[in-house]
Amino acid sequence: MTTPQSTHPKSGTHQLHVRYVECDPMGVVHHSSYLPWMEMGRTELLREVGMSYAALEAAGVFLVVTKVEVKYRRPLKYDDLVEIRTKVDKASKVKLHHSYEIVLVERLGKAPDVSDPSVPSDGVCAVATTELACVGGDGRPRALPASLAGC
Repeated sequence: MTTPQSTHPKSGTHQLHVRYVECDPMGVVHHSSYLPWMEMGRTELLREVGMSYAALEAAGVFLVVTKVEVKYRRPLKYDDLVEIRTKVDKASKVKLHHSYEIVLVERLGKAPDVSDPSVPSDGVCAVATTELACVGGDGRPRALPASLAGC
C-alpha cells in the first residue's frame, strides 16, 4: 500500500527498552545503536497512516539515507526505557528531512533522577537529523510519492 489511509503525521513517538546487544561492555549504549532507533521512528510515522517501507519498496520507491548528524548529550544504559521522538521537518521534491530527540523516560524501573549528572534535566540524551532521498529500483533519484511529498 503506497496510498496513506490518512494524512501523513508530522511527528510521532516510539518507546523501547535498551537491549544488551546495543551496549558496550560497560552497559552504555553504543553510538551505532541510535541509527536503527531513528529508523524505527520513521517507520512508525509511516505505520500510523497505514503505509510501510515494504509496500513502498514493492512499488519501486526506495528512501535512502544521504546524511546523518547525531549529537550525544548523555549516556543511555542497558534496560533504560527510551522514547524516540521523530519529526518531519521538511520535504522537497526528492528529499525528506527528519529531526529526532532520544529521551530517557525510565532508568532502573523509575523516573530518572535529574540530580544525577548523567541524566539531562530535560531527559534528552541525544538529538539528531537525517536527510533521505527518494530513488527508484535503478538507484536514480525520483520524485517522492505525493503522499510523502506533502509532509
